[in-house]
Amino acid sequence: MYKSRRCTRCGECVKICPRTAITCTAHKVRINRKLCNLCGKCAENCPAEALTIVGTETCLTDLMKEVERDMPFYAESKGGITVSGGEPLLQIDFLDAILKECKEGGIHTAVNTCGYAPYKAFERISDKTDLFLYDTKTMNGKVHKKYTGVSNRPILENLKRLAESGRSIQARFPVIPGINDDQDNIARTAEFLLSCGIRHVSLLPYHRAGIEKYKSLNRAYKLGKIQSPSSEELNLVKEKLETFGLRVRIGGG
Repeated sequence: MYKSRRCTRCGECVKICPRTAITCTAHKVRINRKLCNLCGKCAENCPAEALTIVGTETCLTDLMKEVERDMPFYAESKGGITVSGGEPLLQIDFLDAILKECKEGGIHTAVNTCGYAPYKAFERISDKTDLFLYDTKTMNGKVHKKYTGVSNRPILENLKRLAESGRSIQARFPVIPGINDDQDNIARTAEFLLSCGIRHVSLLPYHRAGIEKYKSLNRAYKLGKIQSPSSEELNLVKEKLETFGLRVRIGGG
């Protein structure tokens, strides 16, 4: 990731890059992501720490050591692990292995998913997952396609099948002003959740924390003009959902 505010434009990253993936102007450093192989040499040699490698590869053994360090907290809070992402079901082999280890160790497991994955992935982990945290963004297929790039059909179908299988599900509704907080979508969301036998939903207010991350990755953030919903706006959504008989809370969990 590149943090322009820290950058002094010294050009050391350009000199050290073995792939000539970096260029430097008087105003900004640019990284050609297609050329970059994440060797990390630029970050190691950046005197201002404007370039950093974010994220590390790990293995099941090392990950479980980290999990087991928190066992006292799980026991005290009656909690466990939540596997999130990105989309964890896109790494189904590793996800399955993590959940298996946790279940054998008596650790409560939750999986946070957008639902866009083959249903066979859900089948593979469902007996090892105590709780699914399942996002439902919009019932409108065209709106979903416009903002996510994919159809919402498999997401809704997967949710229905997962609910019919008797799995524990906490529905989560990201509230994005001007995109999915209209009365029609709220009503259709409530009706769909109820048709699946789901009675609880958490409202997740849209936040703008990702903007700086996108800038650091030199990517365009398409929702930059959208503001986070106010408390009043969130409460209106909450009240509308509650008229359908749903139990609603604001925030995750």
